[in-house]
Amino acid sequence: MSSKVVSFVSPQLTDCRDLINDALVKQKVLIVAGNCTVNYEGRAASKLTWGERVLMIKADGSVLLHRRSGYEPVNWQPPRCQFHISIEDGKLLSVLATRQKPKESLKLLFDNITVAIALTLADEGEFAMHVTEEQMKRAILLEPSLVEPRLKLISEETKMGDSGFTDVYAEDSSGRLVVIEIKRNPASREAALQLNRYVEALRKRVNRPVRGILAAPELKSGTVALLARLGYDFKAVSPEKCFQILKPRIDARLSEFLQ
Repeated sequence: MSSKVVSFVSPQLTDCRDLINDALVKQKVLIVAGNCTVNYEGRAASKLTWGERVLMIKADGSVLLHRRSGYEPVNWQPPRCQFHISIEDGKLLSVLATRQKPKESLKLLFDNITVAIALTLADEGEFAMHVTEEQMKRAILLEPSLVEPRLKLISEETKMGDSGFTDVYAEDSSGRLVVIEIKRNPASREAALQLNRYVEALRKRVNRPVRGILAAPELKSGTVALLARLGYDFKAVSPEKCFQILKPRIDARLSEFLQ
């Protein structure tokens, strides 16, 4: 089984067992479609009764089980699972994926296999991540220290008179009010002038010192001098760091949904 692609159509369960074991040893990607039932035990417990589904086991030991519609897996396990593949009662193919931390197990029983494919995939491509300004704002609201330590949030999208809505409204460690304007791309002179309009509008409404912060990956040419002349601060906030703040929460919500 040294071929880049090995596929069986309507295989015997014993042949499928051997294919899966060989693919796991060689860290291939496995796709198995067939009639199965599923039991999960661990952080919770779930049972999926019989139906035709698609099982995918990736080279890193992660497991995804998909139904006939929807993009989310109905069951899944993260990378580095341990596997035990066997034939039960001479008529069921058992695929058991286990983890120790946390202790959990996902067991699939197939009584029929439609197709089984083992793939050797080469993938060295780089991943370009795209984070929106709205997502950057969400991350800053969750973790204000991305902009500045000890920053205390007051609100988001606060209306500044006729000037529009500021992204984030906060208070710094010295008790000064802070208007934060967020940009996903290198911030231009217009972004600095937009921040200035918000700050000036707020200064007319309050009797307290007000700061302005432009949060962006970097500044375009000419923006540095204008920002300094206006007396505002630039804070380098990368979309990548924002994504790292959001990702655990996205994963946690997905995990709760799937289990």
